[in-house]
Amino acid sequence: MKRFLSLMLSLVMLACLSLPAWAEEAAGTESTVPAVFDGMVSLLRANAPRRLIFTEGTDARILEAAARLKREGLITPVLIGRADEVAAAANAGGFDIEGLEILDPALYPEMDRLVDDFVTLRKGKATAEDAREMLLRPNYFGTMLVKEGLADCLLGGATYSTADTVRPALQLVKTREGANLVSSCMILLRDDEKLAMGDCAINVSYADKVDDQGNVTLSAAQQVAEVAVETARTASLFGIEPKIAMLSYSTNGSAAGAGPDLMREATAIVKKTHPELACDGEMQFDAAFVPEVGQQKFPGSPVAGYANTFIFPEIQSGNIGYKIAQRLGGFMAIGPILQGLNAPINDLSRGCNAEEVYLMSIITAAQSIRE
Repeated sequence: MKRFLSLMLSLVMLACLSLPAWAEEAAGTESTVPAVFDGMVSLLRANAPRRLIFTEGTDARILEAAARLKREGLITPVLIGRADEVAAAANAGGFDIEGLEILDPALYPEMDRLVDDFVTLRKGKATAEDAREMLLRPNYFGTMLVKEGLADCLLGGATYSTADTVRPALQLVKTREGANLVSSCMILLRDDEKLAMGDCAINVSYADKVDDQGNVTLSAAQQVAEVAVETARTASLFGIEPKIAMLSYSTNGSAAGAGPDLMREATAIVKKTHPELACDGEMQFDAAFVPEVGQQKFPGSPVAGYANTFIFPEIQSGNIGYKIAQRLGGFMAIGPILQGLNAPINDLSRGCNAEEVYLMSIITAAQSIRE
């Protein structure tokens, strides 16, 4: 109940809320990395610096984060763009990027090889001319560098849509072995509280996938279950021991409908395929979050009332849910962190600041080591 009252108090006091400490720091001088990142920072320091592609090399937010990463030696930033334009943007912002690698697709010496490999990967869906034209775009060029093993990971999207980050990744890097779809996770931080939410950015809804004969090859419930498992993996990167609540407007069979049925079936799949995970559902948010409510509505559940990892039945409720927590609850929202790809490729919000770019860089590089 204390967690619930704390959240409600945050909503009531919205009118007089000041910026949280992390936002004040991001708006001013360079901030300290939140404690939740300590494990990832230690992981990065214990390994050779990962080569991280920034697809928008002239963006001031990218340059500020890259300069900071260079100073700290945590990650090796690689900037895409015309060298003169990148240098001019860095000088204009006062960012020291001396010594950082800048790659211009138009001048890349191995472009012919990338074109050939692109055509092979696309299996007749792109001619050499198509491939060359697409590889001149920073998002495709950067993704191809990751695919070829010339970089470890990629971060983009500060100036373009999520689709423009995900599409090249699906076409070139593709999904990890055993993964059937790409999904996303949002990490929410407030004081000592850490929550994970999925999927809030990629999968609009879930429907059975069928072959030409009408046979179900991947059910909607299997897809939701996969999102739950992947979100739990991402949560663990932040030191969260996942307790997964499969959210719905029903708790433990209290209401009928396609939505509750979907989440109930997905829960059964997670329990069968990953019995090591604490997962329960379907349940309403209050049953997932408030112990008194959870144990009344779902007695004996190890998750009800204690959940820290929330799986939504479709993107609309997920997107609304995390933004309510962020804007009314005072949580810091980190993400979306992409899941299921064969290499770490992450998307930035077009409204991001340099601090968020920096933090997403640490996450993306840490993913490349864990994978």
